[in-house]
Amino acid sequence: MLQLKTEKGNSFKIEEAEGQLLLNEAPSDFNIAALPNGMISLLYEGKSYTALLQQVDYAGKKITLSLNGRDFSFTVQEPIDLLLEKMGMSGMAAKKAESVKAPMPGKVLKVMAAAGQAVQKGDGLLILEAMKMENVLKATQAATVKQVMIQEGAAVEKGALLIEME
Repeated sequence: MLQLKTEKGNSFKIEEAEGQLLLNEAPSDFNIAALPNGMISLLYEGKSYTALLQQVDYAGKKITLSLNGRDFSFTVQEPIDLLLEKMGMSGMAAKKAESVKAPMPGKVLKVMAAAGQAVQKGDGLLILEAMKMENVLKATQAATVKQVMIQEGAAVEKGALLIEME
């Protein structure tokens, strides 16, 4: 069973029972098949549609289809996602904040974050000089800085833990 939610908030439940696809728990004249050329064939209520899969975000469980020149985005929810939502927990909330590691060897020029500081996605955390270029390392999501592991002027190796997030 899958539940698809559109950007406008519409919801569609798709499941299979006894070899037939059910749409919103009702038998439906609905069929979907992947074509060899990468297109998708949809049959719904006697009408045929051809769609192109534009984008798939596996981590975010989102798909975008182009149908008759219009893009449609859906969030895909599996039974476990629906259960977590019902319990008041979303899959995104359970995701652990990513710690910041050195993407390359270099020298820490400036630390802009401190332990206990709340940061938003895109906030600058530190500046790393590598190959005579200054690189601003930014937060990948909203989080709290748990611990700053380095000091300004420190030389770091690729993969070194620089800032631990929570």
